[in-house]
Amino acid sequence: MTTHHLYLLEQLNAAAGYFIRADRCLFTKKTRYQELALYESAHFGKFLCLDHLFMTSEADEFFYHENLIHPAAITHPAPRSALIIGGGDGGAAEEVLKYPTIEQVVLAELDEEVVEVCRQHLDTIHRGAFEDPRLKLMIGDGRAYLENTSAQFDLIILDLTDPQGPSLNLYTQEFYHVCKQHLAAAGLLALHVESPIARPTTYARLVTTLRQVFPIVRPYSVYIPLYGTLWGMATASESCDPCTLTAAEVEQRIATRGISDLRFYNGETHRGVFALPNFIRTLLSRPVAPLTDEDTTLEEELPTSRLKIIPQV
Repeated sequence: MTTHHLYLLEQLNAAAGYFIRADRCLFTKKTRYQELALYESAHFGKFLCLDHLFMTSEADEFFYHENLIHPAAITHPAPRSALIIGGGDGGAAEEVLKYPTIEQVVLAELDEEVVEVCRQHLDTIHRGAFEDPRLKLMIGDGRAYLENTSAQFDLIILDLTDPQGPSLNLYTQEFYHVCKQHLAAAGLLALHVESPIARPTTYARLVTTLRQVFPIVRPYSVYIPLYGTLWGMATASESCDPCTLTAAEVEQRIATRGISDLRFYNGETHRGVFALPNFIRTLLSRPVAPLTDEDTTLEEELPTSRLKIIPQV
């Protein structure tokens, strides 16, 4: 008997890649901005792809979302307002909304159809965040929104696709200056900065770009199963440094703030993700050019993906 399986192959760089076997395709659509697809697999459950690239899954989303949000949010003394640019799956918003001091979260997502598909099919990721009265959904260009508002935020989260296409101008020195202008006192920016293994030069350039704008930049790294590699993240701030917190202080803040349902993040992991291996220290010590609005050229090939149907006997 012959059966067929969908093998989704994502190229991490020119020399290496990663595959997931999908049991079935649940949904595909060409939106105004990108190719959107939802698959299901035995290993990851439902998982979202944008432009054929792996974004988030039911099984491992906590690796990404908890580490994107909590190192910055725990460091802030009492976050009341947050802006999330991107994050249409709702996972980042769900983590921010765990904080009792949060009064409003603005979610600025370019593609309304991503929100609608995730709202309907990925409730185990957003857990009803879209229905929380503290969440304000803003469909449109996140950079344009930030350039035209007077609002200040305690947290700005850039939960973006890779630096290509519509997301590219959200990785530049000029945009980070805009973010800085809209951070309140003690505010922190948090974002992902690509992979130090799969795309080391891009990773180093993004960290360098942040360092042109903010005095305190703390890169950290987390293995993301869906991405098949070590993934880079960073916080940036004028005054707040997550590395000053001890594991005990983090645990105390988690308890005091009543934050629960954490599957990854705790005091020890807070300290651990900021412990950079020597190869990353070396990588970040080398001079590289920052990204600017005038020069967003990236030397490394960014990821691509393709669908391959392979018969299994």
